[in-house]
Amino acid sequence: MKQPGAKRGMPIPKGAIKKGTMKRLLKYVFKYYKKHLIVVFICLILSAAGGLVSSVFMQQNIDKVITPGVQNGFDSVKGVLVKNLVIMGSVYLIALVSTFLYNRIMATVTQGVLYHFRKDMFEKMQTLPIKYFDTHAHGEIMSTYTNDTDAVRQLVGQSIPTLFSSTLTLVVAVSVMLTYSFIMTGVFFLCVILMAFAVKKIGGRSGRFMVAQQRSLAIEEGFVEEMMKGQKVVKVFTHEEAAKHDFDKLNEQLYSDARNAHIFGNILGPILGNIGNFTYVLLAICGGLLLVSGIPNLGFSSIAAGLQPITLGFVIPFLGMSRRSTQAVNEMSHQVSMIAMGLAGTSRVFALMDEQPEQDEGYVTLVNAEKDENGNITEAEKHTGLWAWRHYHKADGTVTYTELKGDIVLDQVDFGYVPEKQVLTDVTLYARPGQKIAFVGATGAGKTTITNLINRFYDIADGKIRYDGININKISKKDLRRSLGIVLQDTNLFTGTVMENIRYGRLDATDEECIAAAELANADDFIRRLPDGYNTMLTNNGANLSQGQRQLLSIARAAVADAPAMILDEATSSIDTRTEALVNDGMDKLMKGRTVFVIAHRLSTVRNSDAIMVLDHGRIIERGTHEQLIEQKGVYYQLYTGAFELE
Repeated sequence: MKQPGAKRGMPIPKGAIKKGTMKRLLKYVFKYYKKHLIVVFICLILSAAGGLVSSVFMQQNIDKVITPGVQNGFDSVKGVLVKNLVIMGSVYLIALVSTFLYNRIMATVTQGVLYHFRKDMFEKMQTLPIKYFDTHAHGEIMSTYTNDTDAVRQLVGQSIPTLFSSTLTLVVAVSVMLTYSFIMTGVFFLCVILMAFAVKKIGGRSGRFMVAQQRSLAIEEGFVEEMMKGQKVVKVFTHEEAAKHDFDKLNEQLYSDARNAHIFGNILGPILGNIGNFTYVLLAICGGLLLVSGIPNLGFSSIAAGLQPITLGFVIPFLGMSRRSTQAVNEMSHQVSMIAMGLAGTSRVFALMDEQPEQDEGYVTLVNAEKDENGNITEAEKHTGLWAWRHYHKADGTVTYTELKGDIVLDQVDFGYVPEKQVLTDVTLYARPGQKIAFVGATGAGKTTITNLINRFYDIADGKIRYDGININKISKKDLRRSLGIVLQDTNLFTGTVMENIRYGRLDATDEECIAAAELANADDFIRRLPDGYNTMLTNNGANLSQGQRQLLSIARAAVADAPAMILDEATSSIDTRTEALVNDGMDKLMKGRTVFVIAHRLSTVRNSDAIMVLDHGRIIERGTHEQLIEQKGVYYQLYTGAFELE
């Protein structure tokens, strides 16, 4: 079993992180939390300053308190010491409050950004065409909502602030270092260059594998979701070992990517730590030599005050700042792989949000209507049971109304899901109001494709489809689909009560209308035998109901929609013969006065159709009533007689 899109041993996806993703993410965050981030920026500056204040005040205490105190007595410097301690305490207090505020605000910002991301993604998902969901594994889409948004959380809540804070600390520390000593700062820069080289070589590889890990995780989740959904099929065909074998391949790929990502990520820290230790020792030796040699100190402070030999008050704080600076570089390097993974996740989130929504250029809308005493159609403000197409003519600014009857015509329709492979060729048919049109033929002949085109789930390549004489390309998709009831072979029941699931067909339907629809579909009897009747809670796609009962609810849902045209795609495929007779009775009542398209493999269910279309490889090869096709003794005759011979 091969998961769509899954490539064994796939290379790291090229362009996994789209250019400009970081800029777009920051713009997105600022859109909602501009004031919060300004406060965070100020808090980070104060917090970074607080982290370096000890080194600065150590120099002040050594040069202005300890050294003069040893020479002249500590009573003479008591005032300076108290002043320095008060200033240090105040700075530390401000830094502590800033850190507290920063963490509190960032928690709000991070969760708020995720809230807006999930909201925007779900809203965008509702606008996407069916084609998107047909071409993307559901598990991968779910991974965007879970793993990728979690990567965004890590990026916004930790990686970016840490990177900014560490960069700020490094800049401030280097500025103070340059004030103290150019020579020692030059030595420090040489070591920083060595650290930057290690980050580029090792951290870069870690980041690339982090991106690959995110992709592999999405593919594996897609596979697991597929296996869970098809667990019964796996069991029936004893496919457990094959499924485990396929999973092991995906799991091995994920393991390999994750292992490599964390190997390079974990060895980077110790390497940078040892370079930092080496830097500290080297600077200590350099400072000691400068102290012993008495060479005039070169630094911004000494230039301003006159060249003087370097003092212990400069060397010791310098060593502390170098330690803090190398720690900042180390912290920045740790975020390289996390930033890469976060940006990969952000790219996938933005990719979903950037998908082209379903295009709808239709301007003909469906409205409530009524007829005046002369039989003319006018628009009504309330539900009347009569519907009409409101057609605005841009050329002259007039509006005409066409009664919704369910007259559907396909004229020389060609279609292919992909341009290079045509599925339907020159399909021409008509369905007059109240007629029942059946499609029969082998699997893959194009039966369901025709109904997908009527709903405009896909747009045709050539030809015309007219609904009540109006080209459906001119009809708003929302209104077009409101006029069509549909019962699919695969039922989908949502978490909620039985009543709520029936009402899904028309949200403004009353309880009485829902019950009437259930009675029409012959579902009322089994519903009333449920523990809470119509208030019985359904979960997990109605797992507490049989497949036939789920199908009956799906039919009741279509019945309450009360659409003038209906599409039944194998609507009775999961119902036993006795229940099928009851359903057919209800369906006959439901179909009365409606245009109905029926797709069925049980040919006994289409005998009473007004016209039967026999499809083969996307072409209509036979058409007529049941009796006419039996007399022709063609493909339909073979299908019909063969089916009953098998029975």
